[in-house]
Amino acid sequence: MIPAKFDYKPAQSKEEALSLLAEYGDEAKLLAGGHSLLPLMKLRLATPEVLIDIGAMEDLSYIQDKGDVVAIGALTKHRQVEQSDILKEHIPLLAHTASHVGDPQVRNRGTIGGSLCHGDPASDLPAAILATRATLVISGPSGERKVESDAFFTDFWETEVKEDELLTEIIVPKHTGESWAYQKFNRRAQDWAIVGCALQAGDNPGIGMVNMGSTPVRAVDAENALKSGGSSKEVCELADSGLTPPTDIHGNESYRRDLAKVLLQRALES
Repeated sequence: MIPAKFDYKPAQSKEEALSLLAEYGDEAKLLAGGHSLLPLMKLRLATPEVLIDIGAMEDLSYIQDKGDVVAIGALTKHRQVEQSDILKEHIPLLAHTASHVGDPQVRNRGTIGGSLCHGDPASDLPAAILATRATLVISGPSGERKVESDAFFTDFWETEVKEDELLTEIIVPKHTGESWAYQKFNRRAQDWAIVGCALQAGDNPGIGMVNMGSTPVRAVDAENALKSGGSSKEVCELADSGLTPPTDIHGNESYRRDLAKVLLQRALES
């Protein structure tokens, strides 16, 4: 498949990218790694008139220890997240989940910011971001604003990032020494998850679910049961509570509800 015709505008800095977004408005799309946007363009599901390439902006590629949190630049590659010693020590759930994204080619090119802004409910990293209670920093014409991960994903493939804004940083609280697990069920190693589950234990546990709604979601009722000391069986029975899993060629709603409980059970056991 061949994308529709578009103009190409490279940006070397955050300021230049925001200037180009202001100039071209809803006619423009940002391009980082391209593994989310380009397939849509090839299928003509996205037809931007202008592509603003931000892949060369090295100032947004970093992983920094900042006391109680770790700051991750939005253009940090999946492979860098996977291999980061800082994340392995303080937020191992995020590093491990990054290792499940696509294949080595995707992980060496795709960025964490691109994955989050795509907002796909079947994607791996949003579940880990939700489970770890991350905060996302968005830059725009009026400056920076911070959005909690629960409020970031607004609808199917839609997020809080507006047409004239840019996701610049992900701030993740440290979970040093806490238990965690990521379980994913798919047909083939490189497929999107039919269902997935990211578990971050601790005093305020988080459970991010994959492909269990129109957006990436948390299993709030299961989290509350785990926090209050509920048994493993009681927690797992609530894995799908309040969620609206889709029906497609890979599984119907009932199948996904059962699978969510099984995967959460495996996460708790591991």
